[in-house]
Amino acid sequence: MSSKSAGSASTATPSAVPAFWPLAMANDMLQQGLELYARNAKFVEEEIRIHDDLRPKLATPSRLRLDLRTMALREYGQQGKGIPTLVNAPYAGHTAMIADYHQGQSLVETLLANGIDHVALTDWKSATADMKDLEIDDYLAQLVVAIDDLGGRVNLVGLCQGGWTSAMIAARFPEKVNSLVLAGAPIDTDAGDGPIKRMAHASPLAFYEDLVKLGGGLMRGKFMLQGWKNMHPEQHYIQSHIDLYEHIDDPAYLAKEEVFESWYENPLDLPGRWYLQAIRLLFKENRLAKGDFIALGRRLDLKTITCPTYLLAGAGDDITTPEQVLDAAKYIGTPAADIVQQTVPGGHIGLFMGARTLKEYWPGIARWIASQN
Repeated sequence: MSSKSAGSASTATPSAVPAFWPLAMANDMLQQGLELYARNAKFVEEEIRIHDDLRPKLATPSRLRLDLRTMALREYGQQGKGIPTLVNAPYAGHTAMIADYHQGQSLVETLLANGIDHVALTDWKSATADMKDLEIDDYLAQLVVAIDDLGGRVNLVGLCQGGWTSAMIAARFPEKVNSLVLAGAPIDTDAGDGPIKRMAHASPLAFYEDLVKLGGGLMRGKFMLQGWKNMHPEQHYIQSHIDLYEHIDDPAYLAKEEVFESWYENPLDLPGRWYLQAIRLLFKENRLAKGDFIALGRRLDLKTITCPTYLLAGAGDDITTPEQVLDAAKYIGTPAADIVQQTVPGGHIGLFMGARTLKEYWPGIARWIASQN
């Protein structure tokens, strides 16, 4: 071997020599394996944090005005400046965080920034075993207590399932409601052709009764959560995990995901009697729209609602189809000139939490509410 050849061999890297290829490959695989292991461990840790450790928290500082059996009444802004605006959050399995989601992306914050000085929020509590026999009337009664404590007359904003209870209050006590906003609220449950309507009519009442029995007299939030996820299984069981894995090193993505999942993955339990009443009387028999619903001792007639009313629907809403919201105009007694009907892009949750809807549509709704004072 020449000195030149010897010199070339002595300076060659191990990977340039065939004998060292297996060793170099093993080293590369080891490094990749360690990185993959660390990434997988981080992914598993984040999954546990999202699904087991995080709890929902309202974004905007508030005052506790009332602590009732079924709800905590939260208060924002300044008292004594005009008629208060009461946001009636859904009591459908998730917390009131839907109305006060994240700083810069909050319905409460949007209302306060657009002409409304005093906002209150119904923060409904998860039902405990001793609450299993509470009825719709019990929740309506406590909503009346909240309104009376706020001065006896409010601008009422009903979100989703909080919409039909708000409509009931406006029909039963019209003098207590100065203006009414129904957003994604199922008023005419026979309208449209959404999956919730089909499921309510296709499934026998015994199916829901069995779920309540399985929950020990309560409709467990975890049962409802599985039902919602099964409406879009590919998103919840596959795509969401893929998205999390792909963004596991992105702090901004993780922060946003944690806020949403702290709300979505922590559902509330509902009283079994309340839930079965809602399924049978509202979603199967559509009694509110038909004028056959009895609330607090009186048959409700939606024609007694004569206050200015704003109806907001999501074009892609598959929980409460636009027709179920907008058809309320056919039943209430408010003059047509005082009814606003609006359909906006997006689905159900986006009506209350979506950045675009909060930026482009809710400021106008807030100014409409303020103009009613």
